[in-house]
Amino acid sequence: MTDTLIEIKNLKKTYGQEHSFLSPKRENHLVLNNINLKIKKGKIVSLVGESGCGKTTLANCILRATAPDSGEILFEGKDILKFNKKETFEYRKKIQMIFQNPYSSLNPKMKIKDTLKEPLIIHKINNPDEKISEIIEMVGINQSDLKKYPHEFSGGQRQRIAIARALILKPEFIVADEPVSALDVSICANIINLLIDLKEKLNLTILFISHDLNLVRYLSDEIAVMNSGKIAEFNSCDEIFNNPKDDYTKYLLSSIRTIKI
Repeated sequence: MTDTLIEIKNLKKTYGQEHSFLSPKRENHLVLNNINLKIKKGKIVSLVGESGCGKTTLANCILRATAPDSGEILFEGKDILKFNKKETFEYRKKIQMIFQNPYSSLNPKMKIKDTLKEPLIIHKINNPDEKISEIIEMVGINQSDLKKYPHEFSGGQRQRIAIARALILKPEFIVADEPVSALDVSICANIINLLIDLKEKLNLTILFISHDLNLVRYLSDEIAVMNSGKIAEFNSCDEIFNNPKDDYTKYLLSSIRTIKI
């Protein structure tokens, strides 16, 4: 029995780009160039690289929010790109996303209880109030907070709510796209430690997207370094930081060595 939850094989994705009004010729920009990656069950794999390297596009392909041009994305050995409507619906229950900005990812017109209940209704989960009480206790949100709207919370509290929403369906896999970059430094550690705690309690597998290498070093089991749509290097966290092989990885690491934590 394999310990791989997600395996990406030869994934490619292009986007068309227009030059200008005077020169409307379209060019295909290769965003993902033959990506191969394995994510093991119960691990935190961080995806790092400079802006525009393809990190979020890769995540969106895994989430089936974006369709790749070619390749395979295997979830528990099955290619999600070949799923029918019913299989896709079930897959989206098993894989959830924590977005970057808790100020924009929560519906400002919905009370917190309604926000958390919505996915339970869509997936026809029994005893929704019980499920909501269970998850808010895990993330540190009070029962009385369920009657409030997002604007009544701080950024850290909003991200806790966003995490609760991502976990309410008890997924196996979480994509966390820069989940603390919009938060004050003073509360980042609390959110990161919460994610690590929840990962252990719920046996989650996490793809953590970030440009903060100090943060990545703190929480990762393995790290995939992306450069210009390719995986430049993939290895354990210790190997990446202590014995990098690729020149681009060395370049990224050199940028943090003068930073004091």
